[in-house]
This record gives sequence, structure tokens and C-alpha cells, in this order.
Amino acid sequence: MNRTVVIGAGLGGLALAIRLQASGVPVLLLEARDKPGGRAYVYHDEGFTFDAGPTVITDPTAIEALFTLAGKRMADYLELLPVKPFYRLCWEDGRVLDYDNDQEALERQIHAFNPADVEGYRRFLAYSQAVFEEGYLKLGSVPFLSFRDMLRAGPQLARLKAWRTVYGTVARFVESDHLRQAFSFHSLLVGGNPFATSSIYTLIHALERQWGVWFAKGGTGALVQALVKLFQDLGGQLELNAKVERLELDGNRIGAVQLADGRRFDTPAVASNADVVHTYEKLLGHSPQGQARAKSLKSKRSSNSLFVLHFGLNKVQPQLAHHTACFGPRYRELIDDIFNGHALTDDFSLYLHAPCVTDPSLAPPGCGTHYVLAPVPHLGQAPVDWSVEGPRLRERIFDYLEQRYMPGLREQLVTHRMFTPADFRDELGAHLGSAFSLEPILTQSAWFRPHNRDSQIGNLYLVGAGTHPGAGVPGVIGSAKATAGLMLEDLAR
Repeated sequence: MNRTVVIGAGLGGLALAIRLQASGVPVLLLEARDKPGGRAYVYHDEGFTFDAGPTVITDPTAIEALFTLAGKRMADYLELLPVKPFYRLCWEDGRVLDYDNDQEALERQIHAFNPADVEGYRRFLAYSQAVFEEGYLKLGSVPFLSFRDMLRAGPQLARLKAWRTVYGTVARFVESDHLRQAFSFHSLLVGGNPFATSSIYTLIHALERQWGVWFAKGGTGALVQALVKLFQDLGGQLELNAKVERLELDGNRIGAVQLADGRRFDTPAVASNADVVHTYEKLLGHSPQGQARAKSLKSKRSSNSLFVLHFGLNKVQPQLAHHTACFGPRYRELIDDIFNGHALTDDFSLYLHAPCVTDPSLAPPGCGTHYVLAPVPHLGQAPVDWSVEGPRLRERIFDYLEQRYMPGLREQLVTHRMFTPADFRDELGAHLGSAFSLEPILTQSAWFRPHNRDSQIGNLYLVGAGTHPGAGVPGVIGSAKATAGLMLEDLAR
């Protein structure tokens, strides 16, 4: 029997492959790189383990559901560790907010910023929870294949005033500039500009308050390996170093998958976890359908990119939290430069990851594994020569961290590596080096986003950040549930 093919062993591709395999559909999972994981790739250097991709798990039930569906126990494959506090938010004026699930402690801190904002935060949390119920629990894994689906969701979206932006919504509830930043930055975690992204994305706040923030013991790579083992335990086949070069069409259906090494696989259906522009432009660029779809997608707005520094230190920095957001001197203006500007700015805001706070096993004894990232424009927005500007930005960030957050950093530095927008493009096939696929504005969400099943090619499906519901670990796992439902329905006919 010809196996259904899933292209790309990222978290979305793995979750989809598991759902299909557990439902009795044989799956061949093809991964172009030498390791599974996609954006959740792992590097090992000098005894340090570096997670290249997502490090925040906010809905452990979505992961657990994959094991339950397969008749397995997640605890036999994976251990999730709670992160406390969820995030530490720091500003250059010395203000700090330890954001966590302790309502009393959180309100005490909010009171210190602005007493009037305690009640405002309570109302914001209630709004966020309402959006979470509608946007995540009800619609997060439901495919939007027709405009009628969008119309059915319309009344709820209108009631929640989805046309408002994340920042605009937060600003309705709280007055403090610091707190407006604290409760609006979450959309950046999925590639969304808080000043342009729909208020639907405030659901991330309620999502974290619902289930907490977690980290996989052994790093995100341990989550990837657990999913790979589950897939293979179910009888699934994973091929590494298997770069797909072409999808062969027979009319409006894919008949076979052609690999760069010459191998060819006949298949009843294909799901792509690759970048959506790459899927249509590179794998289907020989066809009128692929050319037209690629042209349409390239006219849309892509999310920002990231500049990432992985580094290992020979000492522990005990003052750090697991997750730290380091806000720079500008907020609105910097974000505008990231999403609309045409050059790198002199300032930046940073996300600093110190996983050894929760799991010391990721570094040699007495040492610390870290990464820091700065949101930056994608390559189509700012055509930066990253071979030149990357090392310059690295030094500026190291200087900044050593001065404000990590004293002695340079003396303690054992190893480091950079990952730039050019690497997102070249290593991951990401259009314009975008880190999160299409920007999640309202007119590029739900039905307006590339559909989980292609509207013209009947047996082509999409999974991952570029389709509904979008980026982030819960998003791509939700997309797998939506796509799997369509594929199982179609394959049963």
C-alpha cells in the first residue's frame, strides 16, 4: 500500500503524522535535514545543548492528546517541568514584573505600577478568557475552508471586537505604559505586531493562565524525540536527509513525490509542513496551480524575522529567570521599525532564555546554556547583509547583556553561534527569512490564511505555522488536528 506522505518533521508535521498513523493510515514522513524538529532543531557543542526553536509550552493537553490518541501515556515518553515565574519582564528604568499564575502576587506587582490598573487587569483577564474560549477552544483546530465558515464565526468575532488590535485592547483596560507592554508583547511570540494584530491574539494570556508555562525536560529537542518515538512505535516511517524536490501532478491531484536524490514515492495524499511559499513555488512551481498560488502568497505580508544568539557560559548566572523579556528604550517605535522599517535600528528589545534555571542537564555541571533573540525585519523588508551585520549585532547584544543582565558574560563565554534571517531562508526554506510565516493580521487569519486543504489540488494539505490557526506550539499542533480531520475524511471515501 502506498503511504501518505508528510513533508517536514517539524512539530506540526510530527503531530499530523502521529494522528494519521494512530488512525490506521500508513505515513511516510520526509525530513530534508539530518535531524527532525524543523524550527525546533537542536545543536550540541562543548557539552551544551542548544534548542534552536520554541521553548515555551503553554498547552500541555494538546501534546498529551497525541499520546492518548495512540493509546500511550505521555509520561512514558516525556516529562514536562513547570516554569516559575512564567516570564520576568524588565525595563531599562529598573522596573521588573515577575509574571506568573499567582493572582494575588501579580495584583500586588500591578498595584506598584499603578493602583488603578488592578481592577483594569481583572477586566482584561476576563476579556482574554472569553477570547480564549471562542478563538482557541472552539475554533483553534477547526478548518476554515469556505467563507461561510468565516461568516458563522462572525458574530462571536464582532462581539469580541476582533478588529481592534492587541495593544489597543490592552490599552482600554490598563493605563501604565509598562503594563500595556507587559500584556501586549505576547503576539510577538507568534510573529504578530501588537499594534496591527487582531485582539483575538490576547487569548495567549488566558492560555498561559489556564495551563501554565512548561518546559520539556531535556529541552524542546526531547519533545521532538518523544514524538518521533511515538510515531515510530505506531509503525510510522521517518526518512532523514530526504529533501523533496517536486510534487508530480496528475491533473488536479498529486500522484507522486520526487526527492532530490532521485527516489520517487507514489502516494494517495501529501501534507506539507514546509514553508507555504516554498511548497507552492519550489515543489509545485512547474505547474500553473503552483505558480499562481506562490504569486498570491508572495503578495501577502510576512511576519518578522529573528536574530538569535546561542551561547554557553562556564558559570551559572543565578540571578536570571528561565524566560526574561528585556524591553529596550522604545516600544511602539521599535516595533514599527521591525515590521515596517527598511534597516536595522540602533536599539533592540530582547528575549533571553536561561533553561538551566529549570533543567541544569542542558549544560555541563556548573555551567549555563542560553540563547537570546532580537526581533528584526524580514529580508524583503530590510535587505541586510547578515554576514556583515550579524557579527556587529552579536557584539552589541553581548555588550548590552553584560552591562545590564549578565555580568562577566565575555569572560565566561565558552561557545556561541548565530542564526540570522538569512539562515531562516537558507536552512529552513522560510520565504524572506520570516520566522513565523504569514503575519497574523485579521485579513490573514482563519479563512484568509492558506487553508488546511488546498482548494484546487484535491489531495494536497498544509500543516504548520503557515495555515490555520498559525504559529506557536499550540498553533501548529492545532493545525495538525484540523488537517488530520480533513485527510481522514477524504481518505475514507
